[in-house]
Amino acid sequence: MKKRFRLFFKIISRLLILIILFSAAFFVAVYLGVFGPFPTSNELASIHNEEASLVMSSDGTLIGKYFAENRTNISWDDVPEHLAEALISTEDKRFYLHEGYDGRSYLRVFFKTIILGDRSSGGGSTLTQQLVKNLYGRNDHSFMSMPVNKLKEAILASRLEDVLTKQEILLLYLNSVPFGEDVYGIEAASKRYFDKHCSELNIQESAVLVGILKANTYYNPRLNPENAKQRRNQVLTLMHNENYLTKKELDSLMALPINLSYANYQREAPAGYFVYQVKKRVSNILENLVDNNGEAYDIEKDGLRIYTTLDLSLQKSAQKAIKKQLVKMQKLLDGELKRSGMRKKWQKDLTQNTSKLDEVANREVFDWDERKKLKMTFADSLWHYHRMLNAAVLIAEPNTGRVLTWVGGNDFRYLPYDMIFAKRQIASAIKPLIYAAGLEVGFNPCDYLKNKVVEYEDYNNWKPENYDKSSSKDSLVALWYALANSMNLPTMDLYFETGHNNVADMLRRFDLDVPKSVTPAIALGALDVSLYEIVKAYSAFANLGSTFDDLVMIDKIKDASGNTIYESGLQLSNTIMEPEIADQITTILETAVNEGTGKQLRNRYGLRAELAGKTGTAQNYSDAWFLSYTPNIVIGTWVGARSPDIHFQGGLGSGSALALPIVGEIFSDIESSNTLKTKYLTNFQYDYQTKLLLDCEPYYEKGLSGIINRAIEKVEKGNNRNITIVDSTKNDKKKKGKVRKFFDRIFGGKKK
Repeated sequence: MKKRFRLFFKIISRLLILIILFSAAFFVAVYLGVFGPFPTSNELASIHNEEASLVMSSDGTLIGKYFAENRTNISWDDVPEHLAEALISTEDKRFYLHEGYDGRSYLRVFFKTIILGDRSSGGGSTLTQQLVKNLYGRNDHSFMSMPVNKLKEAILASRLEDVLTKQEILLLYLNSVPFGEDVYGIEAASKRYFDKHCSELNIQESAVLVGILKANTYYNPRLNPENAKQRRNQVLTLMHNENYLTKKELDSLMALPINLSYANYQREAPAGYFVYQVKKRVSNILENLVDNNGEAYDIEKDGLRIYTTLDLSLQKSAQKAIKKQLVKMQKLLDGELKRSGMRKKWQKDLTQNTSKLDEVANREVFDWDERKKLKMTFADSLWHYHRMLNAAVLIAEPNTGRVLTWVGGNDFRYLPYDMIFAKRQIASAIKPLIYAAGLEVGFNPCDYLKNKVVEYEDYNNWKPENYDKSSSKDSLVALWYALANSMNLPTMDLYFETGHNNVADMLRRFDLDVPKSVTPAIALGALDVSLYEIVKAYSAFANLGSTFDDLVMIDKIKDASGNTIYESGLQLSNTIMEPEIADQITTILETAVNEGTGKQLRNRYGLRAELAGKTGTAQNYSDAWFLSYTPNIVIGTWVGARSPDIHFQGGLGSGSALALPIVGEIFSDIESSNTLKTKYLTNFQYDYQTKLLLDCEPYYEKGLSGIINRAIEKVEKGNNRNITIVDSTKNDKKKKGKVRKFFDRIFGGKKK
């Protein structure tokens, strides 16, 4: 018996020696870096979390982020005391007693968890070890992965405690720990779930966020509110057990509901299209910048603070106006499309496999009221977006080039293509530029133009008409009246008198892409122009004939330490036309708002501010435009389907019916806000003489009856009109001027 015992003891002893030797060898191997090198002490001391770059509106409101990991680092001063207490009570109550690893915790895990099977006793990793895992991750070492990784984490944790204070470790942990939903760090989590800064968290909110750490999805307060509440109360109980809360405080806090204020800036971005465009511009700026170490900036990792020009109140106003208009108009368009059988015609032309088109599935689609999950075929989902009206709004300051509002479409998540850059038929919105070219070569607002139908043989017998099919062979139309009412026939007369080259030159000065071979149809808007281009062009009218090379979206950029690394400064403007011409166009477009194509701004919305504006309607109603401005703001909007084959069949698709109401709603919001009104609704500053240039009758009747009528009018009103007529058959303006003066003295007008 003794021999057997001695033999057993010898075997056990040798086995223990082998285990000890193997463990020692294993430890030495790990320690010496056989399973991968360790970071140096200097590297540990200089640990820096990757940090998301933040995008701010002009008032400092967060509107977006760029990140590899959605993280915003904070300082210790931003950490509420109760948050640190909740974390320590829950994750590592002996945090201030150990040196990175906790032998007592290992013994607890061994006996309670492994021997007794009590999983509720928790794990053995300290906060420092968890931090190491978050920072460096774990490597695959086959069947040895777990012991190798655990030992490496313990060694690294010990080394980390040698170079960092407990406070610094806690802060690193809070800035790096994942909270699910691609959110890293306590600040990003605070903004995501409660839409507030970490420093503003109350005790129960801190407990919710600490509770998430055990299982990011299971305890997610948005996805699983009951689980989250249960876990929150466990955290509060642990805080009580560690004497951080009294029993009374515990009972009171546990009875409270979880009040979320969920804010996902990627899914529900208030300015998704804008933030995307800003990223491209910031990336270009950073190409020429380096940090203090001579290294290039990384927009997704370096925690930059990007301050933009966006006016968030105007942005929200534009989005609200778009939704209000398009919800109403979409119903009307759907009715027209249904009656015309457009769906069947469209589906016939699809080239996709038929079986795929008929494939039924639960699909998430954008709708104005909500994001819907519907059981629908693939063809249904394609048609859903194909028949959908879209709108884009761009608002800028004409005197600075600053972008105030950027809405590139209905929803950036579902419809990411930015319609602000989409080139669509500009229609009559181009006419102010055509008339500016006419004024530049010598026309005046009270010059008279032909208003009769002409068939142009040199251009495939092209025969344009006025929008309302009207014409007046026996009378002429004042230039100002023709533009204010967007008349096509006088515009064509002006175009030919001004000349192809002069018109093309003016359009190119506005940075429009004009083809080498210009056709007369360009005068009526047969040119593809983006909303970005036309808003920049109209800025020249508002800014006394000057505009900028580009619109400004970024005011300044700061690094994570708060140092300014870029500032936009003031742009130099380019003169497109003489200020007098810009003023004359503005005066005419004011008339368009007061009594012409834009009069709904007055009649329907009751706007009282001085406004200039112009509509645009594509020939088949596929594109609707409206642009309006004051000296301090230009608002441009486009409405249409993504494909030009989807459109209204009549006046509902016009610029005044489809696009103007969006601008009207925005101006209404501006006028109702004292701050915005004072800032943007300033009066035009041109002198009284400019308005007098429009002091003539809209029509000039030719022939004997016209002479008699003018003679009578002269007696009744006094000879106070200054009417001039352009002879559209001759090019010698100076010669014509002498003839005009003669007839003006005799008849109170000028004769062709």
